[in-house]
Amino acid sequence: MRSLVVQGVCWLPYINNAKFDVAVIGAGPAGLSAAYILAKNGLKVVVLERGRTPGSKNLYGGRVYAKPLEEIYENFRDEAPIERWVKKERFSIMSRGELLTVEYSSQDSTSFVAYLSKLTSWMAQKAEEAGAVIVTDVRVDKLYLEDGIVKGVVSSDDILKTDVVVDAEGVNRLILERLRLVEKLNPSQVALGLKQVIRLEPVKIEARLGLSPEEGLAWLIVGEPTGFLPGGAFIYTNSSTLSIGFVVFLNEACKRATKHVFDILEEFKQTPAIKNIISDGVLVEYGAHLTPEAGLDMSPPRLYSDGLLVVGDAAGLLLNLGYTIRGVDFAAYSGYLAAKTILKAHSEGSYRKENLMLYQKLLEESFIMKELRRHRGISKILRSSEIFTEYPEILIDVAGKLFQIQDSSPTLMQALRESIKGKTSLVKILWDMFKVVRAI
Repeated sequence: MRSLVVQGVCWLPYINNAKFDVAVIGAGPAGLSAAYILAKNGLKVVVLERGRTPGSKNLYGGRVYAKPLEEIYENFRDEAPIERWVKKERFSIMSRGELLTVEYSSQDSTSFVAYLSKLTSWMAQKAEEAGAVIVTDVRVDKLYLEDGIVKGVVSSDDILKTDVVVDAEGVNRLILERLRLVEKLNPSQVALGLKQVIRLEPVKIEARLGLSPEEGLAWLIVGEPTGFLPGGAFIYTNSSTLSIGFVVFLNEACKRATKHVFDILEEFKQTPAIKNIISDGVLVEYGAHLTPEAGLDMSPPRLYSDGLLVVGDAAGLLLNLGYTIRGVDFAAYSGYLAAKTILKAHSEGSYRKENLMLYQKLLEESFIMKELRRHRGISKILRSSEIFTEYPEILIDVAGKLFQIQDSSPTLMQALRESIKGKTSLVKILWDMFKVVRAI
C-alpha cells in the first residue's frame, strides 16, 4: 500500500472502506517502528501524521544509538541513511570563550549521526513495504470511545474505528490531555532545543575537527554556550553539514534568560573556537522543539488502557545525562515493545487493559526503564545553577592558572583554592560532584 498525502479532514474517504486493526498516531520513530513490526506480522495498520511528510514535525540534535534499531530492523547498518558513525566524543566546559575539553576516541562505534527527517522517511518506507498505510497532513483531535474503551480516532467530524490505538503523538500530548490521562505540561518538565544545520565541505569538517574521512564527532559543551543556563550545547558532524545548537530547561530559561535564546545561540557561534570551525559555512536549516526532560516524573500513571498504548516522547521516554542524550532509540524501542504487546493481544482476541498491561512489563524488563530508573535523579541535578554558572568559570580559572605559567606554577590545590575564593567552598564542590557521579 502507498502512503496517502491528503488534506486535513479529506483523509477519511480514502480509507474508510478498509478495516484496520491498529491506528498509530504520529509518524515519528516510535510510531513507525510499531507500524513496521505490526504490518510485518500481518496486521492492518494505518499511521496518521499531522505533518506533510513522516517525521516533518520531529527535531533532535543528531545522534542515535544503534543497537535498539538493529534489533528492530534487519540489515539496519547497511540500509539506514546514516551520515557518519560517531568515533570521537568530546565534552567541554566553556567560559569567557575558553575551553576545557575531555575527548574519547575509539575505532568502534555504538552510535551514529543522521538527519531525523531522512531516518524517519526510511522507517516510513520500511513500514509501507511491510504493508502499513501512512496518511499525512491529518490532525487527530481525540480518541474515539465506546463504553469507555478506545475504539479508534476522531478527526474533525470523521471517525476511524480500529481495534487498538498506539499514541505516538510526541511531547505535546494534547490527545492524552483531552482524555485526562495526563496533566498539561509544566515548563519544568520540558526543555527547549534550538538547532541550526550549517553546510561545509567534508574535507573542511574533517580537517577542522581532527577527523578521518567518514568519521563522526559528538561534541557537548556546557557553560557559556547556553548563557550559563542549565542545559548544554552540541555539535554533531553529518557528511557535509554540521548540526549545532543547544538545549535549555524551559522553566530556567523563562526565569533567568536575559536575552532571546536565538541571540544566545548566535553568540555561541561567534566564540573563537566555534567561529573558526564554522567559518565560510552556509546556514541551510534551523528549528526549535520541546523535548521531555522529567522522564518518569512526566509519564502517564499507566502507559496502557483499554484499547490504547502510549509510546515515545508521549510516555516521557527520554534520558538526558548531560554528556549524552537518548531519545530516538528509546522511542523506537518502545514502539517495538508496543507492537509485540499488540500481537500477543491479537492472538488472545482481546485488547482490554488486562491484555495490554504486558507492554508495561516488557518496558520494565527492557533497558529503557532500567536506564530511566537508574538515572532518575539526574534531571534535578542538571537544573543546579552552580553546575552551569559558577563551576564552569571556576574550572576554566583553574585550568588557566595551571597552564598559563609565567614565573612559578601553582599546585592544583593552590589553583583551586584561589579560583573558588569568595564564590563557594571546596566542601560544597565535592558534595555536588558526589551527587553528579552518583546520579550518572
